[in-house]
Amino acid sequence: MVTIAVPIEGETEPRAAISPETVKKYIALGCDVRVQAGVGVRSNVLDADYEEMGATVHASLADTLNGADIILKVNNATDEELALMNDGAIFVAMLNPYDNADRLQALASNNIKAFSMEFMPRITRAQSMDVLSSQSNLSGYKAVIDSAAHFTQAMPMMMTAAGTVPPAKVFVMGAGVAGLQAIATARRLGSIVTSTDVRPAAKEQVESLGAKFIAVENDEFKEAETAGGYAKEMSDDYKQQQAELVAKHIKSQDIVITTALIPGRPAPRLITEEMVRSMKPGSIIYDMAVERGGNCALSKPGDIINVDGVMVLGPLNIPGALSGNATSLYAKNLFNFLSLFIDEEEGLKIDYEDEIIQGTLVTNDGKIVHPRLTGEDS
Repeated sequence: MVTIAVPIEGETEPRAAISPETVKKYIALGCDVRVQAGVGVRSNVLDADYEEMGATVHASLADTLNGADIILKVNNATDEELALMNDGAIFVAMLNPYDNADRLQALASNNIKAFSMEFMPRITRAQSMDVLSSQSNLSGYKAVIDSAAHFTQAMPMMMTAAGTVPPAKVFVMGAGVAGLQAIATARRLGSIVTSTDVRPAAKEQVESLGAKFIAVENDEFKEAETAGGYAKEMSDDYKQQQAELVAKHIKSQDIVITTALIPGRPAPRLITEEMVRSMKPGSIIYDMAVERGGNCALSKPGDIINVDGVMVLGPLNIPGALSGNATSLYAKNLFNFLSLFIDEEEGLKIDYEDEIIQGTLVTNDGKIVHPRLTGEDS
């Protein structure tokens, strides 16, 4: 029987790596499921909810992890958790692999088979396992709701006897999963929405949601997407042209939401201090990339900065603010992934030739093995 253990996350993480629904599914695969007491409390899931579905609840971390074949988490393992893991155990989480070299080495040194969910291949078969998409989707929605809450005017146009209230102008920078959800949400709230992205495929997606696409559409733009669907790093010349276009556009916007990230690199700087100061008092900038350096020059992690009346928001762990939904989706992503190597009759059965396994396996046999981290994949 495969034993799955889920410890409680740190104090700053409200999400959990398992839901009552996925407990039931693991049990159906013949697994023994253990959760640490309180693991779901911050996402409004009680210990009794897990027990009802067949999990056993353990008061201590040691009892939770003792003899576990698979450990699931949202974030990387702590030193205490690592010390309690079985030799050769499987650990699955969002490892933040580019910024956690020491922690990955610790996992390898302890002979842990670690899988990083952020490295999930962007292929059709893996869509139901894509944690970046599931969590970013929630983040894009939350970005608009939070921005609207700080905005001191109405979002939709209103026709009243006293006069007309104009609709808010929302500019979404980056049209990936988070950006597209932000566009859709802002449109549902009645705003006039524009968006920009360096990937050519984004134009059609943006326009299909009723927003106007804004970008320097030259030859470089037409080639600005990797085979994996991510944005490429653009030339300095293109960045300059795009910055000039954005600088003109941003002056008239009420809310700007930035979502631009490039895997393994600092967030690209899209909004300069000069651009911030060109905006009207009462405007909002919501920097979704602040945890990787920020798209806005003035944003600060976990803080709200007032720049001559322009509010610059730098929120942390945005999907965690929707912890109930985020836990449910993340837990389903994990279950769909683990279904690849948990067999009801044979137990653990890992196919190391599977491109999804290869794409997510970070440490194995005492070594860091992922090509993006070893330099084999440039």
